[in-house]
Amino acid sequence: MKRLLLLLTVAATFTSCAVVDSSEAGIKFKKFSVTEQGELQAVPITGWVVYNPITTSVYSYPVNIQRVDYAPFTVTTKDAAVFKMDPRLAYQVQRDKVVKIFAKYRVDLRKIEDGYMKTVIYDAYRITANRYTSDELMASRAKFEAEVRVMLDSSLMKEGFMVSEFTSQITPPASLSAAIEAKNNAIQESLKAENEVKKAEAQAKIAIAQAEGEAKALKIKADGEAYYNRTVAASLNALLVQQYALERWDGKLPVYTGGNNIPMINLNTTGK
Repeated sequence: MKRLLLLLTVAATFTSCAVVDSSEAGIKFKKFSVTEQGELQAVPITGWVVYNPITTSVYSYPVNIQRVDYAPFTVTTKDAAVFKMDPRLAYQVQRDKVVKIFAKYRVDLRKIEDGYMKTVIYDAYRITANRYTSDELMASRAKFEAEVRVMLDSSLMKEGFMVSEFTSQITPPASLSAAIEAKNNAIQESLKAENEVKKAEAQAKIAIAQAEGEAKALKIKADGEAYYNRTVAASLNALLVQQYALERWDGKLPVYTGGNNIPMINLNTTGK
């Protein structure tokens, strides 16, 4: 009985158990064994694993999406302008590369994020920013971020990390922001002045059109009146003048002294 208890105690001492679920990728490695190249000997594992904790160890990495919000840092453009970058990264560990990742880094993901990944991200921003002037970067922020993403994909994928999302907030220096705001204000003022000129020109054209319309109306009215007067004048022939004179005659013949000629008035109203 004592021997059995001793054997169970020894077995318990030299045996341990671990569980690697579906959201993780695990590895089992011998603590004191390395290859001739100095790499750690390890094998991938999953599910229930029984091992000797004295000579062997088990480690696992999560393979679901990990999100990292890095603290802002600054980079310098080709013309020595200082921009602030505030990157956010979402990535996954490639399940088939966990052995390589652990053999190389031998730390958990948080330390890899704060070490290797942070360095890769900073270098990608720094190298890319050095290709741009400040004006070019402000005018081509989407292109700039796309180039940074290409560098990140290239570097991280080789190490077993797959980038799924990458965004950043780019903040220009205060002096550049002020210059951009002043430029935008100037453009707005110019557009406003241009619109005022166009409005004045339009109003002037309206006034001219109204004046021309009124002048034409007056001319038409004057022409009508002149035509009426000419028509009336043409109708006042000799007969009408004579009839008008008769209507106003009081029946008395004019009296002339010192002559024998008596003026004759044609009283024939028929014109015969």
